[in-house]
Amino acid sequence: MSGGIGLAAGGEFSETHWNSFRYLNLYRFVLAGLLFVASVGVAPENSFFLAEFSRLHISVSALYLLLTGIAVMPLHRYRHHFNLQLSAYTLLDIGVFTALMYAGGGSRSGFGALLLVSLAGAGLVGQGRLVLFYAAVATIAILVTEVFWALRSGFEHPAFMQAGLLSIGFFATAISARLLAKRVLANEELAKQRGIALANQTLVSQRVIEEMQDGVLLVSQEARVLQHNPRAERMLGLRAVADGPLATYSTELAESFAAWQSGGAAEPEPFQIAASGLTLRARFVVTESSDRAVLVFLEDMGRVQERAQQLKLAALGRLTANIAHEIRNPLSAISHAGELLLEERRGETQERLVRIVRDNTLRLDRIVRDVLELGRRDRVHRESVDMAVFLPVFLEEFCVKEKLDGSIVRTEITDAGGILFDRSHLHQVLWNMLGNALRHSRREAGSVILRVSQGRRANAAILEIHVIDDGEGVADDLREHIFEPFFTTHSRGTGLGLYIARELCEANRARLELLGNLPGAHFCIKGEMIGDSQS
Repeated sequence: MSGGIGLAAGGEFSETHWNSFRYLNLYRFVLAGLLFVASVGVAPENSFFLAEFSRLHISVSALYLLLTGIAVMPLHRYRHHFNLQLSAYTLLDIGVFTALMYAGGGSRSGFGALLLVSLAGAGLVGQGRLVLFYAAVATIAILVTEVFWALRSGFEHPAFMQAGLLSIGFFATAISARLLAKRVLANEELAKQRGIALANQTLVSQRVIEEMQDGVLLVSQEARVLQHNPRAERMLGLRAVADGPLATYSTELAESFAAWQSGGAAEPEPFQIAASGLTLRARFVVTESSDRAVLVFLEDMGRVQERAQQLKLAALGRLTANIAHEIRNPLSAISHAGELLLEERRGETQERLVRIVRDNTLRLDRIVRDVLELGRRDRVHRESVDMAVFLPVFLEEFCVKEKLDGSIVRTEITDAGGILFDRSHLHQVLWNMLGNALRHSRREAGSVILRVSQGRRANAAILEIHVIDDGEGVADDLREHIFEPFFTTHSRGTGLGLYIARELCEANRARLELLGNLPGAHFCIKGEMIGDSQS
């Protein structure tokens, strides 16, 4: 038997087949009930059966009602041997209806039309050549019934002609129903596959939108948010907000959307979100949907600028590293020559000029060292560093090399603990931070404060290292540039100390932040903490 269309994996019949078969059995049960009522509830003189066959049609209709009742109720959950069940009940229909035809006077009784319905149902539900088998059995049954009726009552040409036409109808109905069923099943399978593909595509698209670095909102022409991704909530400083008017998400974004609708540029000017503190740029794209909904893409300008800065600095770093290596040798020669000239003592003017050469040579050497320090960013070996042990040794070394009175730097360790950091990187970061604080401080006792405390970030313990000076602090117009390379407000600074400190912190999964003035500059390093780790 052929006909794999609509079959489930492993050759089993699909749920559609079983549901259709159940409805066909329900039709049989209702028809059997009507036939039984017509058999027992009508007087013999008004019956459409012949009087001498009254017992036959009552017995047949009762048996038919019993068997179809079993098919509808107890057996409808038995999902095995589909073809066997279908064949059994189709052959039952053929037997019952031919018996009723015989009891009603042959093909003229009209029960052949009911056989057409049964064969059509079997053709819609059945598989392959079985449908032709059912039509052939029905044809044989009709012809045998007519032969018996002719032997009993005499041969009649119209009766056999009618039986022949009915037999042709059996085959035509069975074949037409089967072809229609194949097309329906093929369309159903195609729709099912497309539904699965659409569901998978929807899940993939939803995951892609959720994982996008840009915020995405779907907004109606009436400025109502229809959908949004979690990134949009974070960028707008919201939390689990329900879809609604765009103004409830952000008044700045709503104003930008209104300006775009009124004929503004496709990419309006960036705007700042007060709730999140981010500077965003919105891009509006009209979709091809029936309601002309608008896709709003939110881009964090800070990330864009940072990415551009990283690319620029990566190229600049490679260039300056190569230049630094080439500069160091002639720089060493100039420095050595200056020291030799100082030993000759030819006069005050010459000594002053040589000192200028020597001081600027040392400054260039510091710049070269700082540039080469950038190359250490990617070589990270994090370990647990106990600050209670590390800081005293570090401060002693710092004060000795900077020829500094130890009372100028005051340490405050409120919570001792370990920080996950590359030891050499931490040494370089604190050296740059304290050097910067020292240059801007009053150089009095306690002018620079080095404070260690614990904090929390995203339900995780962190260690905070604060560096505070008593200088004039950082002006508001300089705060955005304080971590830029080669930016300095000091005549003897290189402009790389804070930049290198921040880069090394990020390499160690830490953050270097500039906090508010107290009244001097207040910097804070926030890194991962390890309990009471030992160095």
